[in-house]
Amino acid sequence: MPLGIGKANHIANAFYARAKADPGIDLTIFTALTLEVPKAPNALAARLLDPVTQRLYEGYPELEYARDRRRNSLPANVRVKEFFLPPGGLLNNAAAQRDYVSANYTHAGRAILDGGVNVTAQMVAAGRDGRVSLSCNPDLSLDIIPALHARRRSGEPAVILGEINGALPFMGQAADIPEDWFDALYDAGSYTLFAIPRDAVTPAAHAIGLHASTLVRDGGTLQTGIGALSDAVAAALKLRHLANPDWRDAINALQCDDTFAARCGGMEPFQTGLYGCSEMLTLGLLDLFQSGVITRRVSARAERQRELLDAPDTLNADEGIALHAGFYAGPGELYDRLRALSRTERARIDMNSVSRVNDLYGHEELARLQRRDARFINTAMMINGRGAAISDTLADGRVVSGVGGQFNFAAMAHELDGARSIILVRATRQSGGETRSNIVWTGGEITVPRHLRDIVVTEYGAADLRGLTDREVAVALAGIMDSRFQDAFLEEAKSAGKVEADYQLPEAARHNTPENLAEKLQPFVKRGVLVKFPFGSDLTDTEQALREALEWLAQRNSGWKPRIRLVLAALFRAPAAGRYTGELERLDLAKPGSLAQKLEQKLVCLALSRTGARR
Repeated sequence: MPLGIGKANHIANAFYARAKADPGIDLTIFTALTLEVPKAPNALAARLLDPVTQRLYEGYPELEYARDRRRNSLPANVRVKEFFLPPGGLLNNAAAQRDYVSANYTHAGRAILDGGVNVTAQMVAAGRDGRVSLSCNPDLSLDIIPALHARRRSGEPAVILGEINGALPFMGQAADIPEDWFDALYDAGSYTLFAIPRDAVTPAAHAIGLHASTLVRDGGTLQTGIGALSDAVAAALKLRHLANPDWRDAINALQCDDTFAARCGGMEPFQTGLYGCSEMLTLGLLDLFQSGVITRRVSARAERQRELLDAPDTLNADEGIALHAGFYAGPGELYDRLRALSRTERARIDMNSVSRVNDLYGHEELARLQRRDARFINTAMMINGRGAAISDTLADGRVVSGVGGQFNFAAMAHELDGARSIILVRATRQSGGETRSNIVWTGGEITVPRHLRDIVVTEYGAADLRGLTDREVAVALAGIMDSRFQDAFLEEAKSAGKVEADYQLPEAARHNTPENLAEKLQPFVKRGVLVKFPFGSDLTDTEQALREALEWLAQRNSGWKPRIRLVLAALFRAPAAGRYTGELERLDLAKPGSLAQKLEQKLVCLALSRTGARR
């Protein structure tokens, strides 16, 4: 089954139920990014989450194999192999960790075929005149289904199944295929598409997006990933285009490197516009498309594309694609917007194979012509002292997510003229109640190796690492990391002989602190230039405040020592309950009865005060 939302859930549940009932059946499910309806980790969180879950996922048919895997109760005759896991969701699940397949996204189809797949099942959108749309997931199917047809012609068994969902937007271009590609189509009516909750874009995330937005060149090519940092980039690019004075004020407040921006990107609104070429179509990218940022159209023919490079104004009104993508997934608003696209807008978006989007091979001449000045923007968990990206796996081997297309995009950035790979990383993270640096001398398994290092962006700036020596890389990374960790990082670099023993970081780089950053960006937050949800939220303001508060508590509730500190702080430093009446009523804690509820009330009030919830 495809990754993400494109799974044929009803068909999958039927296959799984049959195998679960009959131990003689050997069932292997090969997929990626199995999405599950969020479950509350405790009773307090359930008071917040359960009504939200009912609102967002009512009518969504949950995957039974995912439920059993979560409970560690998969039958012995069923295996689930995945090449990308829900980020951080299965770190402690033995079955998922054992059956993870590490593969570049562009190689996943090959791995599936080599693994002996003989059935493929996918959700599709119904069309007319014997047509259906692969819609959200042409990514691997455009390659796998024809390969299975070829195998069947040579005598190997293969079955291709489709599940029609009336709620799935019909996407044309390459995703529009004949019904007879499938052996059978099951009409499941219209059911809820899985909505991925949106994360808040914090001021630090906005700073990362603002820095990255200066590095994008007008007339170039854009790829982004998913999550708050990618939303921050899209929001900053939109701001640069539609509210350029506000954008300039914000980047000036951050003291962005004007020289680097002039050499690599730009400062003006987009006149030519960008061409989108991204493995994932996100709400942020779609918003840029509809806001006039992603407007540069490309031809499907190399000779015509060469003509357009010299005379772009000769493009016909009905000609050209502005956005290529391999799959889409996101909040409900993404699906609503896709369903509401005009005929012209829909014709400008080509959902295509991941081999077409994520790589150059097989269409290199055309790709080179289309993907001029490409900016491949991705996110990492950590960056090591040599500039390598640690994006999917912990040091102990446990998989957080997967490599996806990140390696391919980093490699392409070094192959294409004028292209750059931009890796976004938060300077710090919270772990066990402690703040830790995400720029580390060593740690974690490598996703993008040091020889493909390029640009790294944190909330404190952008470091151009391409072509630098190991010494220069270490010094550049120290300059954009949180100042609380700079000395320790440089000491390790010096001990390794990479930096001279008497080196001192310039004073100008010694003030990278959350407090300084907040002070710089606070005016823009107050003016509404930088907002928590630049593309909207599925939660009410009260629900979002509670979500952030409960996440703050969870980060500080790991281990008995942090837990004791947390309880003592709640008992002696929590603000009065009257300050947060609405939030406490939402959690049924406005009038606590038991001692446990009274403690919960104080913990929630403490967390709300620390996360900046308004009265």
